[in-house]
Amino acid sequence: MVDKTSISLFPSTEGIPEQHRIGPPVEQREYLCNGQIRTWAGAQQDVLSPVCEAADGAAGPRRIGSYPLLGAEQAVEALDAACKAYDHGRGAWPTMSVEERIRHVEGFAYRMKERRDEVVKLLMWEIGKTLPDAQKEFDRTVDYIRDTIGALKDLDRVSSRFVIEQGVIGQIRRAPLGVVLCMGPFNYPLNETFTTLIPALIMGNVVIFKPPKMGVLLHRPLLEAFRDSFPAGVVNTVYGEGKRVIQPLMESGRIDVLAFIGSSRVADILKQQHPKPHRLRCVLGLEAKNAGIVLKDADLDLAVKECVLGSLSYNGQRCTALKMLFVHEEIIDRFLPKFTEAVDKLKGGMPWEPGVQITPLPEPDKTKYLGDLIADSLAKGAKVVNAGGQVNGTFMSPAVVYPVRPGMRLYVEEQFGPVVPVATFKDVAEPMTYVIESNYGQQVSVFGTDPDVIAALVDPLVNQVCRVNINSQCQRGPDTFPFTGRKDSAEGTLSVSDALRVFTIRTLVAAKETDANKLLIKSILTARSSRFLSTDFIL
Repeated sequence: MVDKTSISLFPSTEGIPEQHRIGPPVEQREYLCNGQIRTWAGAQQDVLSPVCEAADGAAGPRRIGSYPLLGAEQAVEALDAACKAYDHGRGAWPTMSVEERIRHVEGFAYRMKERRDEVVKLLMWEIGKTLPDAQKEFDRTVDYIRDTIGALKDLDRVSSRFVIEQGVIGQIRRAPLGVVLCMGPFNYPLNETFTTLIPALIMGNVVIFKPPKMGVLLHRPLLEAFRDSFPAGVVNTVYGEGKRVIQPLMESGRIDVLAFIGSSRVADILKQQHPKPHRLRCVLGLEAKNAGIVLKDADLDLAVKECVLGSLSYNGQRCTALKMLFVHEEIIDRFLPKFTEAVDKLKGGMPWEPGVQITPLPEPDKTKYLGDLIADSLAKGAKVVNAGGQVNGTFMSPAVVYPVRPGMRLYVEEQFGPVVPVATFKDVAEPMTYVIESNYGQQVSVFGTDPDVIAALVDPLVNQVCRVNINSQCQRGPDTFPFTGRKDSAEGTLSVSDALRVFTIRTLVAAKETDANKLLIKSILTARSSRFLSTDFIL
């Protein structure tokens, strides 16, 4: 392992194309509370980019701005604003018609698109995401909003009719749950945050939103869009250390839904802080150690291509990444050279460079952690079998480690970075046992061509993980597909339609089928005096 910071990799300010330069630091002092963008005069947290800057013969982290370190008082103010806006389900937002809420969300999407360039640039600088991936994340988020609106229209159309069963008239709709605390991850700070925030909002909940520690500034351009698109108190933001701003929220007992994407350790802490755990609904996206199983009859070129993409897209910093490869012992001598050659061809560099695939890592001390994982494996008999593993400041070239066995940290720990552990197997029961004994149960990829073998693997695997990918990498999309996990990997299901359900509860109004009740309900419908009891059909 080489640990140095070289100016040969990182550019000087003059060496950065003008259109991609970050400009003066973004000193964010604003936060959104009760429909107002307020100014914070207290302590700030510096934001250092993983993109180091070369100067005077050395390269160091570039400071690109700062964000507020709010305290408990500001967090409670945001909570009070949210509770007031919800008003136990009596507020303007939760009682608003579905069609009206859709118009508000459409207005937000329109305003959001106006800030695309700013958000994309900050995605590159804050978390080292490549320019195409940053653009894709923004555009995919806008598409997700559009698809969510479409899914809600479909759901509402089904709910616009009455049901008569056993002499009882009923109308069944989905009602909001209350105050939602949304906390997204650093690797997809816009998209994955919005996959909880948008469905929660559009279904009539109110939201307190805390950005992740990395990927904070990119939300600054959207504060005005939130303020101008929703009634006061419906969207509120908090910034700062979790212990200071999140703990008082949870301990208040007034958070109804925790929407959190991160580690199970933090999720457990947050859940335990709530004094009324049975009243807390949790929507959690947590860790994964997804395995790739390459059978002896696999199409090697296809398997190599998908395993490279699956293990190293965005530096392997994805919960859906392939984080452990099992290759049949009869083909390992053919698979490994092809795989390492493909890995070593991946272009490393700065996020804006054309064709770049490996970029600097945003997590502090991440390269040291990855180096420790590799060192542990080397001490126990493995080798780095490609030309990677070199560290240059915040940058690490991808390392393929083989053979990885039980007892090595890489065998069980989620590396969440550009290190690919490879193991061999003789009997497919070996990787199957790995999946069964794992603490995680998100996805698995199986590469092979024998339909009988694939079928025999699919049936038990679907009872261990929530998505089995055949001859393709693990992934989240399409967003219409359910996205969840078993064991320590998730709680609740996220997709365009599933998310609408997870942030709501089925509620009905019922009456006996008498002439008087029929007349009463008909009068309500004719006068349109209720938003719940309604047969309006959204086109």
